[in-house]
Amino acid sequence: LLNATGNPERALAPVFHIAGTNGKGSTGAYLRAALEAGGYAVHSYTSPHLVRFHERIRIGGRPKSAPIAESDLARLLDECERVNAGEPITFFEITTVAALLAFSRAPADAVILEVGMGGRLDTTNVVARPAVSIITPIDLDHQAFLGDTIDLIAAEKAGILKPGVPAVIGPQVDEARVVIEMAAEKAGVPLFMHGRDFMAHEEAGALVYQDDGGLLDLPLPHLPGRHQIDNAGVAICALRQAGALPLEENAIAQGLANVEWPARLQRLAHGPLLSRLQGDAEVWLDGGHNPAAGRAVAEAMADLAQRDAPEGRRPLILVCGMLDTKDAAGFLAPFRGLATHVETVAIPGAEASLSAGALAEAARSTGLDATPAADLTQALDRAAIAAGRATPRILICGSLYLAGHVLVENDRA
Repeated sequence: LLNATGNPERALAPVFHIAGTNGKGSTGAYLRAALEAGGYAVHSYTSPHLVRFHERIRIGGRPKSAPIAESDLARLLDECERVNAGEPITFFEITTVAALLAFSRAPADAVILEVGMGGRLDTTNVVARPAVSIITPIDLDHQAFLGDTIDLIAAEKAGILKPGVPAVIGPQVDEARVVIEMAAEKAGVPLFMHGRDFMAHEEAGALVYQDDGGLLDLPLPHLPGRHQIDNAGVAICALRQAGALPLEENAIAQGLANVEWPARLQRLAHGPLLSRLQGDAEVWLDGGHNPAAGRAVAEAMADLAQRDAPEGRRPLILVCGMLDTKDAAGFLAPFRGLATHVETVAIPGAEASLSAGALAEAARSTGLDATPAADLTQALDRAAIAAGRATPRILICGSLYLAGHVLVENDRA
């Protein structure tokens, strides 16, 4: 189909190609925010969407990109279907071709391509020579397609590495790191490894980044959580390796301070869902859905708890919904001893959703107190009751599909 549509993948601005299990979206968001702060126009392709499909394809502009117009996307999809002439093709393949067509026809300075799943056989892996390849932390996810061990999954992710193209590698467990290093050596790929070639950490309320090029003293990322320090560090390293797109330190700082990426430890500030709760209850939203994401989000919730005044410690109550393809117990286990209660829900409109009852059983198997709820509103009402007289901190979590539903419901007038 790319051949039949004129090979749009060969007519792109410099590409940042991102694979990994966790942190792909956040890393891409940092890249886009910093590049836009530096005056560059940036196209981006991400998945899945949260609310509307056209969010996946953003068309670069100044000062910021915006989701492709739905009418333009419809025309591109019609064009792809017409050219494809009924040949076998997947949903993700045809939408990727539509995105590449859009990017090739609109001028921009950079393109961010996020792998849909895996890497080696992913539809985005058609750009022969990206500016930088990026692999964010790897963990168990999509095992039915990618393999059921870290090393097998890492081999699939490493399939995006290209000879001579610099590759920036986020924090990895040893099994993944070894596989990536071997693949890079075999393909002649210059590697920039987190913890070896670059570092990022929090110090005195700032993000300190260091590599062979020097040290940067930057603001903390706008996205909360210690794991976002790592994601930001990966993005900064990738920006410094993309020689065709020079950036001043101030642009990187602005990007970190102003980045937006919904449903990644997003605090909901207002809306009808919050109006159901009394006082100054906190409601947080996160779409992470695998054990590593569970650990990162639980760590962030623990950090928030440490900042509470001892006399005003907020009980943490989870409202959780997950797909039946995910390791629910593995995701929830890090919250044991941290969350006082879990309300479980089925994800509306998701055929592969775990039932609220099955998810509650998975939660209880980890030692958590859990109760199935009929729907999101009942779960929130009962979360407030479970907190008693205390002001709760409620975390809605477990799925990007649930997060999208929450954003829709909370945006209703």
